[in-house]
Amino acid sequence: MNARTLPLRALLFLGLWQTGRRSLASAPELQNQPKNIAVVGAGIGGTAAAYYLRQEFGAGVKIDVFEPGTVGGRLATVKIGDYEYETGGAVIHPLNLHMKHFIERLGIPVRDDVSSKLAIFDGNELIFEESDWFIINFIRILWRYGFNFIRMHMWVGEYFGQIHEYQQYGYSFSTVEKLLHAMGGDNFLTMLNQTLEETMMADGFSQVFLNDIVAPVMRGNYGQSVRINGFVGAVSLAGADPGLWAIDGGNKRVCSGLLYSSKSELIPARVTSISVKVRPSKTGAPTSFYEVNYVGESGSAHSLYDIVVIATPLHEGKSDITFSGFSPPIPSHYPGRYQQIFSTLIHGTLNMSYLGTKEPASEFTVSDILTTDSKGCSINTLSSLDPVHIPKGYKRPPASHPKVWKVFSPQPLSQEQLQDMFLSWDSVSETRWLAYPSYHRPHRKTPPFILHDRLYYLNTVEWAASAMEMSAIAGRNVALLAHHRWHQQVGKIDQEDLHTRLRGEL
Repeated sequence: MNARTLPLRALLFLGLWQTGRRSLASAPELQNQPKNIAVVGAGIGGTAAAYYLRQEFGAGVKIDVFEPGTVGGRLATVKIGDYEYETGGAVIHPLNLHMKHFIERLGIPVRDDVSSKLAIFDGNELIFEESDWFIINFIRILWRYGFNFIRMHMWVGEYFGQIHEYQQYGYSFSTVEKLLHAMGGDNFLTMLNQTLEETMMADGFSQVFLNDIVAPVMRGNYGQSVRINGFVGAVSLAGADPGLWAIDGGNKRVCSGLLYSSKSELIPARVTSISVKVRPSKTGAPTSFYEVNYVGESGSAHSLYDIVVIATPLHEGKSDITFSGFSPPIPSHYPGRYQQIFSTLIHGTLNMSYLGTKEPASEFTVSDILTTDSKGCSINTLSSLDPVHIPKGYKRPPASHPKVWKVFSPQPLSQEQLQDMFLSWDSVSETRWLAYPSYHRPHRKTPPFILHDRLYYLNTVEWAASAMEMSAIAGRNVALLAHHRWHQQVGKIDQEDLHTRLRGEL
């Protein structure tokens, strides 16, 4: 295989079947389990970590999950009229086996599918509009882009990675770089230091295809351009694959379900600081604990924990947790910034002239409009939303009817923009997200998963790529690290040539 060909299936085959087989069998056999574990953050990463920590350490440990906001983090919904709609992470890839395992274990149904169509907008007009007929779409794409589109799907799906198998057998990694190397070898690490544009141009993709197709996908998924690094750009292109799905009632239901399944206690409080405390033990040897200080409705409080997992970004604007008593010191904020994006839900009637088309609104059934990276485009995406629960007999209305539209934009929508885009509207709901890192080349070395002896940092994985499946992988990895380091099972951490090892274990 060409060394530059991207093994993106390694990114997508991120779950694992029978994920708890090893841990559930081994946990009762181990003595001297931790008594108290804290998880800071109840998004998909934190709740997945709590779920896997319970599997690793068994029923005897107490797990507290701190969350000052709503369980789900960047998986969130808002109610407009009689229905709720997704404002955060909206779709899941069909090969995200972690999420598949979660919903099967929790008994959460998949949302009913509503057919959708895509269009590309350059700020003046629609340069591509998907038809209801496959053969027409194929001819249009072939005429304009040759075989680039087909090659892209082949490019992102060359072969499966091994990370699911490694985690199934209990192997873990101390850094993001070592985790990525296990997922895709040297190629993944190389892509962190190339732009997506450089990577794809070197593989023969045309500039027109990058401008018209790839750039809009980057703007829609990460609010950034084809100058995003090659690895996270490849994760973004997975969103162009067919078969994306979502969870009935909202994707945040997975987080609340994992929290319940892990039998964790939710503490609605903001963690302000973490420090090391040393206490005498019955054996005479001093024992160290982590003191977690937090502020909730009842005021300030603190608790001691054997293990702490931080599942919230330690970056300016995202966290103000301070660390004391650590050597070497742990910074409150790591370098880098999070990309600001505004998610605005408008219940109104679309102005077709904004899209530069003469197509009658009554016949316009496009649901997702991506935009090119041009000066005329002040928004990233414009999408017709369906409720998180599809009512019986539901059919998405055409653009001539008032309905809910979601706009992703780098800045808040002004009244002038709303008037350009909509003939009329009766409600506007705006959510400001610091949704994902601002990705630049060269890749900045990520913080380690291990910040201290028994203090772990899950969200470091976002600096490789921010996605639900990456957070689930990190949650599993941190739970395995915590277990192996507690029981001094160094043979399960950062092992090379794991494929050969697993042939022996099988």
